[in-house]
Amino acid sequence: QVQLVESGGGAVQAGGSLRLSCAASRIIFRIYAMGWYRQAPGKQRELVAHITSGATTNYADSVKGRFTISRDNVKNTVYLQMNSLKPEDSAVYYCHARQTGSSYEYWGQGTQVTVSS
Repeated sequence: QVQLVESGGGAVQAGGSLRLSCAASRIIFRIYAMGWYRQAPGKQRELVAHITSGATTNYADSVKGRFTISRDNVKNTVYLQMNSLKPEDSAVYYCHARQTGSSYEYWGQGTQVTVSS
């Protein structure tokens, strides 16, 4: 059974930083595009950052210049470095994996990020 396990969430003050990690197991990680999504209470889940199997990245406009997504194909892990955090970044952050060229996709269980002003 495929598992995506997020870690690194927590509470931080505005302007602070957090680094999220998502460790994948039971998939051929290098052929998966990976993404981080977030969902705040009462809002739809939205894409935050995405990295292809070839390490091409893209970001939501709201996080450009503050967040960085990266991947380690040896450790089967994707990271989200979040700097200059704002209260509006508060949400549950989910890891997502989609096999390149197919419809196979998986979600992690989510990790809470809370940014106080």
